[in-house]
Amino acid sequence: MSLKLIILGCHSATPRENAHPTSQYLEINNHYFLIDCGEGTQRQMRKYKVGFTKINHIFISHLHGDHFYGLVGLLSTFGILNRERDLHVFGPKGIKEATLVMMRTSQSHAKYKIIFHELLSKKSELIFEDEKISVKTIPLKHRIYTNGYLFTEKQKPLKLHFDNINNYEEIDKADYLNIKAGKDIHLPTGEIIPNSELTLKAKKPISYAFCSDTAYKPDIVPIIKNADLLYHEATFLSDREDLANKTKHSTAKQAAKIAKEANVGKLLIGHYSGRYKDISEFKKEAKEVFLNSEVTEAGEVFSID
Repeated sequence: MSLKLIILGCHSATPRENAHPTSQYLEINNHYFLIDCGEGTQRQMRKYKVGFTKINHIFISHLHGDHFYGLVGLLSTFGILNRERDLHVFGPKGIKEATLVMMRTSQSHAKYKIIFHELLSKKSELIFEDEKISVKTIPLKHRIYTNGYLFTEKQKPLKLHFDNINNYEEIDKADYLNIKAGKDIHLPTGEIIPNSELTLKAKKPISYAFCSDTAYKPDIVPIIKNADLLYHEATFLSDREDLANKTKHSTAKQAAKIAKEANVGKLLIGHYSGRYKDISEFKKEAKEVFLNSEVTEAGEVFSID
């Protein structure tokens, strides 16, 4: 079980020379996801050597330009690269029409199939699941319909504790599947061997919560509780909380409050307003509430093993 997050962009509003809009590349349990796709994302992908061919799922939080204007360009590039595998795009209702109109107008042809999963629910829902990963929405509060996403590894089967198993001649290889499934073993003598004695403690599945853009919204805490890593927008410092409330964004202090209440492992903040020249102030403000807080910058990599 492992996680690797590459920050491709983490600033708000318009792209600038050294400020790139939101996009992230997530590797988790042998899955490769793109989260948001602001303008210039594919250039950032090339710069930081992110593999185009590995991505089969793209998750878009909302339809503001700094979060999805790079999508059509990326999909067109996939066509130029002769991609053939299906591509799944998750995002708010309207993303299909917006994307396909642009592709038709520009006569962008693709051999591969684009499968859109348009979201409407204002409650958290499971939107993707296989034997290794699940993805749930995190309903956020912004000026338009917006979701964050919670990526969670599936719990792997329990590992056998052979040093203890070998103490019981009555336990046969045929019992191993039941033990891995968490079942106790009943011996012919009537003795019950608890599963905890026959298995090694399983590692906690790794989880990552992505929350951008949103006003301060404490009711997301139960959804992201105990996540190993949380990215939460912090467009403003507390000196402009009034503007954060007006534009439905968050401050660094508010992001840290969410992290603390949710008992996450680490907080990453980003989506800084261009009015701030020194992002170290965001880290300072967040740490006053939640010590394990970090600011993000393009090209940074965060890993969990």
